[in-house]
Formats: sequence, structure tokens, C-alpha cells
Amino acid sequence: MDTAGPVDPVEARKGEHLRLAADGDVDARTGAGWSDVRLVHEALPEVDPDEVDLRVSFLGRQLAAPLLIAGMTGGHAAAAAVNSRLARAAARHGLAIGVGSQRAALRRPELVATYTVMREQAPQAFLLGNIGAAQLVPQDAGPPLSLAQVQNLVSALRADALAVHLNFLQETVQPEGDRRAAGVLDAIRKLVQELGVPVIAKETGAGLSRESARRLVDAGVAALDVGGLGGTSFAAVEGLRAGRQGDQRNQRLGEVFREWGIPTAVSVVAAAGLGRPVIATGGIRSGLDAARALALGATLAGVARPLLQAALQSDEAVDAWIEQFLAELRAAIFLSGARTAAGLRSRPRVILGETREWLAQLGYLGESQPAAT
Repeated sequence: MDTAGPVDPVEARKGEHLRLAADGDVDARTGAGWSDVRLVHEALPEVDPDEVDLRVSFLGRQLAAPLLIAGMTGGHAAAAAVNSRLARAAARHGLAIGVGSQRAALRRPELVATYTVMREQAPQAFLLGNIGAAQLVPQDAGPPLSLAQVQNLVSALRADALAVHLNFLQETVQPEGDRRAAGVLDAIRKLVQELGVPVIAKETGAGLSRESARRLVDAGVAALDVGGLGGTSFAAVEGLRAGRQGDQRNQRLGEVFREWGIPTAVSVVAAAGLGRPVIATGGIRSGLDAARALALGATLAGVARPLLQAALQSDEAVDAWIEQFLAELRAAIFLSGARTAAGLRSRPRVILGETREWLAQLGYLGESQPAAT
């Protein structure tokens, strides 16, 4: 007799997200803007490559390199192995790492281990918990998360900080989406005041404007993850899911809004200089991309899809990807004449093309500045 119970819809959705993010045609067709950012070659670097220091400070902790393994998964059976591999890599390389949305752990406590395995495998790593901003306000599907529930998620993970992800583009396209947004900023402000660990505001593929970033800083968030257009499009992810369910309306929404958002390079400039560390997530595919983001004022570069694909293979594949990325980043720092990752902010760079046009029309041109740490 088959005694298995019905599959939890949130768990099933997370499994779909993992498969589509790894293998689906879900990248934004609009670039993140990195090719428009040119670092100026220094013919006389006056530093040896092996003297380049990749260490950075982030929210009071020193990391070995400015790479964040971005929160990707958790809350379904396949996630434990992926998160274990990513966490072991974070421990080996001295990196920060995040988990995917933890809401599933509240619905099914037996899934908590798919998240907490990260702390088990990386006891010293800087670890970010993750909840959705939409879950902080009432939705048609139910009441908001309580402070106690959020604190329990943070405590179970022994998280050093909590990412609150802003994903209203995804929720708009998602067939089961939580689309109510009224009161979210006040809810974030209250959470910042009461939670007890730093709160990081994290966009998820649509970017941050200067005004949005400033409002989040005024609400007290400790850092800004700009999550810009140019990497995985969660509108595309949800559009594909809708199509598989025969939901033509949301499938069409996903197609129409696949390119919606502010490119990551523009978002980094928008968020830099507001007194908070900036994480550049969205279309970072190489160490050179990361160097460009750091030059624009980012503190860390966040990477998701390439590391997810590597983690589905082996520990060795994850290590190989990270080592190549860090070699590229070190080369970019050296060839720009800097000695440290943070030193890229003071090196000359040129901004061309659509990115320059975005910055000019929004009034950001010439305003990229060092971010706080």
C-alpha cells in the first residue's frame, strides 16, 4: 500500500524552481550591464599578483574573498545534497553563503534539515537566513509570519543575518503568488528593530532604484543585495511553471515581463554611497564581472545559477568554479593596478552603452562611490 501523503505545494514548487533554475531557459535576455563597464588597464601595476589581497569585511566579519554563494534552495528533498556541497565550499574558501526561502520549514518541520545542513557543514561561515517580504504582511493565503516564527527560523539555522527577499515580480507571475505589498516597508522596519540579527534587503532579479534603496536604508536594513536584471529571470521561471499547469494568463505574464527590471550594474550604482554594504547579485558569471561590480561600489558579488549547476555535479565541480572565479578576480585587480578587492573602487573605469544611458537618465552618472562594510 502506498502510504505517502500528498505533496506539500510549497515543497513541490521549490523542487520545480531548482530544476528550472539549473536547466531551464530562464536567463534574462537583457544583460546585467557588465560589458559596459571597462576597467582601465594599468601597465605598471607595482604589485605582484600573489600579493593581491582578496579579503573583505562584511557586517563586522572578515571574508576570504568578496564572493557570496547566493541563497538558492531548501525545503525539498533534493536540496539537502546541494546545500551540503555549497556549504562545504563556503567553509573551504572562507566565503559568505545564504539559504533559499525558509518558509517551507514552517509548513513542514521535517524539512528544516535541508536548511540547517548548511550550518552543520560550515560551522564558521557567515550564513544568511532567508524569508520573503511578502510573508511579512497579510496575504489571501493567510496571516503574516510572526516575529517568533522568524526568530525560530534564524535560531534553527544559527544564521548571522537574515535576508528579506523582495520578489514582487516573481509573485506577480507565479500562479500561487502572494501579491499583496501594502505595509511591507513598515514590516521590514519593525523586523529590523526586533529581530536581533542584521537584516539584509534582497531583490531577486528586478533590481533596486536609488529611491527604493534609500527607503530601505531609512528602515534600518544592514545591507542591500540589489538582485538586478541580467541573471536568472524569475518571471521566466514562473511563466514556464504556469505554462506546464495550463495557466495561459500567467504564462503570458512571464513572457511579457521576462526583461522587466533595472540592470544589476545600474542598481549597484543606485545603492552605493548610502552608507550600507552592497551585494551585486544578478548576472555575475566571472571574476571580471565581480571586479566591475566592486569598481562600481559593491562590497560582495553574489552568484547563484553557475554554482547551483556545479553543486548538482560534485564538490570538485564547485571548487573548480570558485577557484577559476577567484583567479579571474585576482587578475582583474592586479591588471587594474589595485592591491585589494576594495581598492578597485578608487581605480579608473569607463561606463559605456546602455548602462551609461540608464545612469544618465536616472541622474546617477558619476555617482558610483565606495559602499560601507
